[in-house]
Amino acid sequence: MEDFLLWPGGPSMEVSPDAEPVCTDSVLLGHFPSLNGVSRAADLGAGSGILSLILASRSETVHIDLVELDEAAAALARRNVERNGLDLRLTVYNRDLRTLREAEMGRYHLIVSNPPYFATGAGSDPAEERRNARQERTCTLEELADSASRLLGDGGRFALVYPCGKLSRALVTLTGARLEPKRLRLVQARTGRAPSVALIECRKNGRPGVRVEPALILKNPDGTDTGETRRIYRLEQEEL
Repeated sequence: MEDFLLWPGGPSMEVSPDAEPVCTDSVLLGHFPSLNGVSRAADLGAGSGILSLILASRSETVHIDLVELDEAAAALARRNVERNGLDLRLTVYNRDLRTLREAEMGRYHLIVSNPPYFATGAGSDPAEERRNARQERTCTLEELADSASRLLGDGGRFALVYPCGKLSRALVTLTGARLEPKRLRLVQARTGRAPSVALIECRKNGRPGVRVEPALILKNPDGTDTGETRRIYRLEQEEL
Protein backbone atom coordinates (compact mmCIF):
# COMPACT_ATOMS: atom_id res chain seq x y z
CA MET A 1 0.00 0.00 0.00
CA GLU A 2 1.03 3.57 -0.68
CA ASP A 3 0.02 6.74 1.16
CA PHE A 4 -1.43 9.63 -0.83
CA LEU A 5 -2.40 13.14 0.30
CA LEU A 6 -5.27 14.58 -1.75
CA TRP A 7 -4.03 18.13 -1.18
CA PRO A 8 -1.82 19.89 1.39
CA GLY A 9 -3.54 19.50 4.74
CA GLY A 10 -6.37 17.50 3.16
CA PRO A 11 -7.55 13.90 3.52
CA SER A 12 -4.95 11.16 3.33
CA MET A 13 -5.51 7.81 1.65
CA GLU A 14 -4.07 4.37 1.31
CA VAL A 15 -3.85 3.48 -2.38
CA SER A 16 -3.50 -0.10 -3.57
CA PRO A 17 -0.98 -0.55 -6.42
CA ASP A 18 -3.40 -3.12 -7.93
CA ALA A 19 -6.44 -0.82 -7.82
CA GLU A 20 -7.44 2.08 -10.03
CA PRO A 21 -5.13 5.01 -9.10
CA VAL A 22 -6.37 8.35 -7.84
CA CYS A 23 -7.40 10.09 -11.05
CA THR A 24 -8.30 13.58 -12.18
CA ASP A 25 -11.83 12.49 -13.15
CA SER A 26 -12.68 11.58 -9.55
CA VAL A 27 -11.21 14.80 -8.16
CA LEU A 28 -13.15 16.93 -10.66
CA LEU A 29 -16.39 15.07 -9.97
CA GLY A 30 -15.91 15.46 -6.23
CA HIS A 31 -16.04 19.25 -6.65
CA PHE A 32 -18.78 19.39 -9.31
CA PRO A 33 -22.16 18.98 -7.53
CA SER A 34 -23.55 21.54 -5.13
CA LEU A 35 -23.98 20.27 -1.56
CA ASN A 36 -26.54 22.88 -0.55
CA GLY A 37 -29.42 21.13 1.17
CA VAL A 38 -27.71 17.73 0.95
CA SER A 39 -27.72 15.79 4.22
CA ARG A 40 -27.64 12.27 2.78
CA ALA A 41 -25.61 11.13 -0.21
CA ALA A 42 -24.33 7.90 -1.77
CA ASP A 43 -21.22 7.01 -3.73
CA LEU A 44 -21.96 4.07 -6.04
CA GLY A 45 -18.89 2.06 -7.04
CA ALA A 46 -16.88 3.92 -4.42
CA GLY A 47 -13.53 2.17 -4.92
CA SER A 48 -11.04 3.42 -2.34
CA GLY A 49 -13.39 6.24 -1.30
CA ILE A 50 -11.82 9.30 -2.94
CA LEU A 51 -15.13 10.85 -4.06
CA SER A 52 -16.68 10.54 -0.61
CA LEU A 53 -13.59 11.96 1.10
CA ILE A 54 -13.75 15.03 -1.15
CA LEU A 55 -17.49 15.50 -0.58
CA ALA A 56 -17.03 15.13 3.18
CA SER A 57 -14.28 17.78 3.10
CA ARG A 58 -16.74 20.20 1.46
CA SER A 59 -19.51 19.74 4.04
CA GLU A 60 -19.37 19.01 7.75
CA THR A 61 -22.96 17.75 7.88
CA VAL A 62 -23.41 15.43 4.89
CA HIS A 63 -23.69 11.69 5.61
CA ILE A 64 -22.46 9.44 2.81
CA ASP A 65 -22.98 5.75 2.11
CA LEU A 66 -20.14 4.22 0.07
CA VAL A 67 -21.19 1.16 -1.95
CA GLU A 68 -18.43 -1.04 -3.39
CA LEU A 69 -18.72 -4.58 -4.79
CA ASP A 70 -15.05 -5.59 -4.57
CA GLU A 71 -14.25 -6.84 -1.07
CA ALA A 72 -10.64 -5.63 -1.04
CA ALA A 73 -11.59 -2.17 -2.35
CA ALA A 74 -14.38 -1.88 0.22
CA ALA A 75 -11.95 -2.78 3.01
CA LEU A 76 -9.53 -0.13 1.72
CA ALA A 77 -12.31 2.47 1.61
CA ARG A 78 -13.25 1.60 5.18
CA ARG A 79 -9.65 2.13 6.32
CA ASN A 80 -9.50 5.47 4.47
CA VAL A 81 -12.70 6.60 6.17
CA GLU A 82 -11.37 5.62 9.61
CA ARG A 83 -7.91 7.14 9.15
CA ASN A 84 -9.54 10.51 8.41
CA GLY A 85 -11.88 10.28 11.42
CA LEU A 86 -15.02 10.22 9.29
CA ASP A 87 -16.56 6.92 10.41
CA LEU A 88 -19.49 8.73 12.09
CA ARG A 89 -20.54 10.29 8.78
CA LEU A 90 -19.30 7.83 6.14
CA THR A 91 -20.43 4.20 6.03
CA VAL A 92 -18.95 1.61 3.65
CA TYR A 93 -21.14 -1.20 2.28
CA ASN A 94 -19.53 -4.16 0.53
CA ARG A 95 -22.56 -4.66 -1.71
CA ASP A 96 -23.68 -5.01 -5.31
CA LEU A 97 -25.30 -1.66 -6.12
CA ARG A 98 -27.73 -3.42 -8.45
CA THR A 99 -29.33 -5.22 -5.49
CA LEU A 100 -29.87 -2.17 -3.29
CA ARG A 101 -33.47 -1.32 -2.50
CA GLU A 102 -35.06 1.90 -1.32
CA ALA A 103 -36.56 0.16 1.71
CA GLU A 104 -33.15 -0.68 3.16
CA MET A 105 -31.07 2.29 1.96
CA GLY A 106 -33.64 5.09 2.04
CA ARG A 107 -33.92 8.11 -0.19
CA TYR A 108 -30.82 10.13 -1.09
CA HIS A 109 -30.55 13.82 -1.97
CA LEU A 110 -27.42 13.22 -4.06
CA ILE A 111 -25.70 10.23 -5.65
CA VAL A 112 -22.28 10.39 -7.30
CA SER A 113 -20.41 7.85 -9.41
CA ASN A 114 -17.28 7.58 -11.54
CA PRO A 115 -18.44 4.50 -13.45
CA PRO A 116 -16.57 2.04 -15.67
CA TYR A 117 -17.16 2.77 -19.33
CA PHE A 118 -15.06 0.31 -21.37
CA ALA A 119 -16.80 -2.75 -22.82
CA THR A 120 -16.00 -6.03 -21.10
CA GLY A 121 -12.70 -7.36 -22.41
CA ALA A 122 -11.45 -4.01 -23.70
CA GLY A 123 -7.88 -3.05 -22.85
CA SER A 124 -5.11 -5.24 -21.53
CA ASP A 125 -4.83 -4.35 -17.85
CA PRO A 126 -4.19 -7.64 -16.00
CA ALA A 127 -5.18 -6.52 -12.50
CA GLU A 128 -8.62 -7.75 -11.43
CA GLU A 129 -9.40 -4.61 -9.41
CA ARG A 130 -8.55 -2.35 -12.34
CA ARG A 131 -10.63 -4.39 -14.77
CA ASN A 132 -13.66 -4.02 -12.50
CA ALA A 133 -13.04 -0.28 -12.19
CA ARG A 134 -12.58 0.33 -15.93
CA GLN A 135 -14.80 -2.25 -17.64
CA GLU A 136 -18.54 -2.88 -17.45
CA ARG A 137 -17.96 -6.41 -16.15
CA THR A 138 -20.09 -6.12 -13.03
CA CYS A 139 -22.31 -3.11 -13.78
CA THR A 140 -23.42 -1.41 -16.99
CA LEU A 141 -24.33 2.24 -17.32
CA GLU A 142 -27.97 1.22 -17.70
CA GLU A 143 -27.85 -0.73 -14.42
CA LEU A 144 -26.11 2.14 -12.64
CA ALA A 145 -28.69 4.66 -13.87
CA ASP A 146 -31.58 2.41 -12.82
CA SER A 147 -30.07 1.96 -9.35
CA ALA A 148 -29.47 5.69 -8.91
CA SER A 149 -33.01 6.49 -10.00
CA ARG A 150 -34.45 3.92 -7.59
CA LEU A 151 -32.45 5.23 -4.62
CA LEU A 152 -32.95 8.96 -5.20
CA GLY A 153 -35.85 10.88 -3.78
CA ASP A 154 -38.01 12.82 -6.22
CA GLY A 155 -35.98 15.84 -7.31
CA GLY A 156 -32.75 14.24 -6.05
CA ARG A 157 -29.58 14.65 -8.10
CA PHE A 158 -27.21 12.20 -9.77
CA ALA A 159 -23.73 13.41 -10.77
CA LEU A 160 -21.26 11.41 -12.83
CA VAL A 161 -18.26 11.78 -15.13
CA TYR A 162 -18.29 10.14 -18.56
CA PRO A 163 -16.12 10.24 -21.72
CA CYS A 164 -17.23 12.70 -24.38
CA GLY A 165 -16.96 10.06 -27.09
CA LYS A 166 -19.83 8.19 -25.41
CA LEU A 167 -21.82 11.22 -24.30
CA SER A 168 -24.83 10.48 -26.51
CA ARG A 169 -25.17 7.05 -24.90
CA ALA A 170 -25.00 8.56 -21.43
CA LEU A 171 -27.66 11.20 -22.08
CA VAL A 172 -30.08 8.71 -23.65
CA THR A 173 -29.55 6.20 -20.83
CA LEU A 174 -29.96 8.77 -18.08
CA THR A 175 -33.12 10.23 -19.57
CA GLY A 176 -34.54 6.74 -19.97
CA ALA A 177 -34.04 6.17 -16.23
CA ARG A 178 -35.99 9.36 -15.38
CA LEU A 179 -32.75 11.19 -14.63
CA GLU A 180 -33.03 14.43 -16.58
CA PRO A 181 -29.64 16.04 -17.37
CA LYS A 182 -29.66 19.59 -15.96
CA ARG A 183 -25.96 20.60 -15.95
CA LEU A 184 -23.25 19.67 -18.42
CA ARG A 185 -19.61 20.75 -18.26
CA LEU A 186 -16.94 19.52 -20.66
CA VAL A 187 -13.33 19.13 -19.52
CA GLN A 188 -10.39 20.06 -21.75
CA ALA A 189 -6.70 19.51 -21.11
CA ARG A 190 -5.90 22.87 -22.77
CA THR A 191 -7.65 25.58 -24.76
CA GLY A 192 -8.05 24.40 -28.34
CA ARG A 193 -7.97 20.73 -27.40
CA ALA A 194 -11.04 18.54 -27.86
CA PRO A 195 -12.79 17.85 -24.54
CA SER A 196 -12.10 14.42 -23.05
CA VAL A 197 -14.77 13.90 -20.40
CA ALA A 198 -18.07 15.44 -19.40
CA LEU A 199 -19.33 16.23 -15.92
CA ILE A 200 -23.09 15.60 -15.86
CA GLU A 201 -25.64 16.41 -13.17
CA CYS A 202 -29.17 15.06 -13.46
CA ARG A 203 -32.37 15.56 -11.50
CA LYS A 204 -34.79 12.71 -10.92
CA ASN A 205 -38.08 13.44 -12.69
CA GLY A 206 -36.78 16.86 -13.65
CA ARG A 207 -38.18 18.92 -16.49
CA PRO A 208 -36.30 18.89 -19.82
CA GLY A 209 -33.64 21.56 -20.20
CA VAL A 210 -29.89 21.37 -19.68
CA ARG A 211 -27.48 24.20 -18.82
CA VAL A 212 -24.19 23.84 -20.69
CA GLU A 213 -21.51 25.51 -18.57
CA PRO A 214 -18.19 26.96 -19.74
CA ALA A 215 -15.56 24.32 -20.37
CA LEU A 216 -13.20 23.45 -17.54
CA ILE A 217 -9.64 24.03 -18.80
CA LEU A 218 -7.03 22.15 -16.80
CA LYS A 219 -3.76 23.59 -18.18
CA ASN A 220 -2.49 26.96 -19.39
CA PRO A 221 -0.71 27.14 -22.78
CA ASP A 222 2.65 26.88 -20.99
CA GLY A 223 1.61 23.63 -19.28
CA THR A 224 1.04 25.07 -15.81
CA ASP A 225 -2.21 24.48 -13.96
CA THR A 226 -4.99 27.01 -14.51
CA GLY A 227 -6.29 28.95 -11.55
CA GLU A 228 -9.43 26.81 -11.41
CA THR A 229 -7.42 23.60 -11.40
CA ARG A 230 -5.30 24.95 -8.55
CA ARG A 231 -8.44 25.87 -6.58
CA ILE A 232 -9.91 22.40 -7.13
CA TYR A 233 -6.71 20.79 -5.85
CA ARG A 234 -6.59 23.30 -2.97
CA LEU A 235 -3.28 24.71 -4.14
CA GLU A 236 -4.62 28.24 -3.76
CA GLN A 237 -7.56 29.76 -1.95
CA GLU A 238 -10.89 30.68 -3.52
CA GLU A 239 -11.24 34.39 -4.15
CA LEU A 240 -13.68 36.09 -1.76
